[in-house]
Amino acid sequence: MPVSSYLALAAILFSVGLYGVLTKRNAVVVLFCIELMLNAVNINLVAFAKYGLYANQTGQVFTLFTMTVAAAEAAVGVAILLAIYRNRNTVNVDRYNSMKG
Repeated sequence: MPVSSYLALAAILFSVGLYGVLTKRNAVVVLFCIELMLNAVNINLVAFAKYGLYANQTGQVFTLFTMTVAAAEAAVGVAILLAIYRNRNTVNVDRYNSMKG
């Protein structure tokens, strides 16, 4: 499979994720769209690690690091969303406009 197909898939995933982040109002959907964008980056890292000019394992190591950071980000994000939902009783991001405690 050529590298261009991996890059096209990553571009499509990133575009869908970016569209979701910019247009959706549900905080959970926005969090999932951020995960889509991170996965698009992971596909690019693995593709360049295998088919790049200097193919080596560095891209795959960065992918593991990115997956770890994404898992931590999702856990913290869901915890924050649950805390906000308990206070505001909504998942609409337009209602999350104040930083007051």
